[in-house]
Amino acid sequence: MESPRRNPRVLVVTPEVTYLPDRMGNLASFFTAKAGGLADVSAALVSALLDQGADVHVALPDYRSIFSDRLVPFLKEEITSIQRKMPDDRVHLAEDRAFFYINRVYSRYGDENVKMALAFQREVVNNIIPRVQPDLIHCNDWMTGLIPSVARRLRIPCLFTIHNIHTVKSTLAFIEDRGIDAASFWQHLYYMNYAPAYEAARDSNPVDFLTSGIFAAHFVNTVSPTFLVEIVEGQHPFIELQIRRELANKYYAECAFGILNAPDPAFDPKTDKDLKRNYKPKDHPEAKRENKRFLQRNLGLIEDAKAPLFFWPSRLDPVQKGCQLLAEIFYGVISTWWDQNLQIVFVANGDHQRVFQDIVNHHQFHKRVAICDFSEQMEHLAYAASDFILMPSRFEPCGLPQMISPIYGSLPVVHDTGGIHDTIQHLNVAADTGNGFLFKTFDANGLFWAISEAMTFYNLPARVKARQIQRIMTESAETFTHAHTARQYIELYEKMLKRPLVVES
Repeated sequence: MESPRRNPRVLVVTPEVTYLPDRMGNLASFFTAKAGGLADVSAALVSALLDQGADVHVALPDYRSIFSDRLVPFLKEEITSIQRKMPDDRVHLAEDRAFFYINRVYSRYGDENVKMALAFQREVVNNIIPRVQPDLIHCNDWMTGLIPSVARRLRIPCLFTIHNIHTVKSTLAFIEDRGIDAASFWQHLYYMNYAPAYEAARDSNPVDFLTSGIFAAHFVNTVSPTFLVEIVEGQHPFIELQIRRELANKYYAECAFGILNAPDPAFDPKTDKDLKRNYKPKDHPEAKRENKRFLQRNLGLIEDAKAPLFFWPSRLDPVQKGCQLLAEIFYGVISTWWDQNLQIVFVANGDHQRVFQDIVNHHQFHKRVAICDFSEQMEHLAYAASDFILMPSRFEPCGLPQMISPIYGSLPVVHDTGGIHDTIQHLNVAADTGNGFLFKTFDANGLFWAISEAMTFYNLPARVKARQIQRIMTESAETFTHAHTARQYIELYEKMLKRPLVVES
């Protein structure tokens, strides 16, 4: 009688994660370390894999200081070692002094990040992979970029996910000095110069971490389908040539895909504790007006529930986020709709804060513009209070604000690029389609046109507006979910394994 196949074992290797379910084992729910969207995706994927009944394990740096801060209030006795293992634990903490005492996921210093990345990967390669014996390894970003080369040597299928197009470089000599036996897999790494032999490459030929991950992995994915195509077609000159070339090789070999991230489930106007009044699609109009008045009162703006309110939710970064486009037309936007008390609220950090503050001071716009440092509480309230968000990004690998805002009934005014293209369609009231306002040419005139389109919609009869926003809120809540994202990753796993992820016993 043929014995049943074992459920494939998946090892997710990530430098950050928002949460881990209790089912993962001893103290799993306390292992939280987040710097960005990678943490949310990792958490959602692990949870979905468990829900599917998959045999999933996670490798994570032992950020002892970060974890201890969460553990201390819950444990009566003094904690001497939070990395104690239980037989059924699925969380595998990589232990090294490099990340024991830091209080954030990434250091402000590049060299320290390289050392942490190498310490993490050393433990994964030397200890965690042999212990877990996975059937598939899922690596994330440059801090795991050497592991796909090891997977190649071990003949373990490997998926490499690119959340941020950021890379570092180091020599084989330095990598080996940190305890990784690179000589055993050197031929699967990507070098900045031709490497005919190990000895010739070891001391002076830099290894590119991110490109090595792309080069060696069996499959690769970015966090949106359109951004992947934009890279392959060379639309973003800031992306290093070797990264684009290796991604193109994978793309044309049909081994590269785009899978969109999804917002944190905490972004839900029905349950959001940071709102003045919670609401659902059906009762959104009055609740949004109440949230708007509350925000206006707290920020010293003109208190007017009928005033159109635009919200800037992204960091004020002119390289990526397009805030310079808004600065060019800032006076024109406010003055054009002056009689309607048009207002703009920024909840964002960045050097360009000063530019907008100078404009506000010069024109005395203090009752119409509020510029706030980022805070999660204010961010949540602003989504609920606003009518529109502004997101004129030059490029956007995925983007989350344009997915969050329509869930709250705040429609995106956005540049048609990357993940925005994959998530936002221009609103067509007559056809009952679309969920925002897109401009295609990245300039100030394009942004002003999109704002004008938004204001045309805003000035429609209340009944027409309410019906469209109700539709958009409902569709967005159903579409932009971690469950949908995780399902796509699971389908990709199954393609790589050539068998179902969950095997019946």
